[in-house]
Amino acid sequence: MTVKIAHTAEVQRFFEEAAGIGNDEGSPRLKRIVQRVLQDTARLIEDLEVSEDEFWHAVDYLNRLGGRGEAGLLVAGLGIEHFLDLLQDAKDEQAGFTGGTPRTIEGPLYVAGAPIAHGEVRMDDGSEDGVATVMYLQGQVFDPQGQPLAGATVDLWHANTRGTYSFFDQSQSAYNLRRRIVTDAEGRYRARSIVPSGYGCDPQGPTQECLDLLGRHGQRPAHVHFFISAAGHRHLTTQINLSGDKYLWDDFAYATRDGLVGEVVFVDGPAGRHAQLKFDFQLQQAQGSADEQRSSRPRALQEA
Repeated sequence: MTVKIAHTAEVQRFFEEAAGIGNDEGSPRLKRIVQRVLQDTARLIEDLEVSEDEFWHAVDYLNRLGGRGEAGLLVAGLGIEHFLDLLQDAKDEQAGFTGGTPRTIEGPLYVAGAPIAHGEVRMDDGSEDGVATVMYLQGQVFDPQGQPLAGATVDLWHANTRGTYSFFDQSQSAYNLRRRIVTDAEGRYRARSIVPSGYGCDPQGPTQECLDLLGRHGQRPAHVHFFISAAGHRHLTTQINLSGDKYLWDDFAYATRDGLVGEVVFVDGPAGRHAQLKFDFQLQQAQGSADEQRSSRPRALQEA
């Protein structure tokens, strides 16, 4: 027989006390969130009859997840970050926001303070010359009426041929494959870079450990991340996944969306093979200055 006590007044009062409800110190908002977490956790334990061994293995897992700095990876892999996008899409629809390039997940690997260039830039440091395929990436940023936006900032970052990112991969130079480009008078941005590789979760890490138990892989297709911002327009967080990748529509982080597939064209010429990728962005009109800003989630070198 299943025994349940979470609903009782005594236990509910206990959770209120544990969450700090009733005292005048601390954060009222956090108190309500913690109270809800305690209540829902208790119901989950009862409804699924979670054993003590299962519970303490979960606690140990969270310790290891944090120790490896993989919490951001796991929330993407479990679809929670994608859910936040779906929720914001629904809120936008209700508020009457339509059109523009779709948003998708930021992921956990942004580093603030990348070098700024105007119009055109080279993103790679040359360390993979002869190994990587050169990629010429370009496009325009448009306003809601389809007019080019001069002076918009295109903040972009991607992995190298091994699927790793500078800063987190200490073997790479600072800000390798990370740049900010201010669009020219025609709203254009241009970058010479390299074709990135997709990547997989560390097979020995806690994220892949969880995915294994769910019967899922931890692979991402090759992709390029973007923050797009311009005065008077809503900030856009998005990424483009590259066409032809095995995991294009099987991304463990659920970042691939209609309208966000970049068509890569490979060209063979006298100087060898290179790739071309053209991708345009359209922003929505801001309703206030807050719309122009990216979220304040913690990021590497956020103050840079």
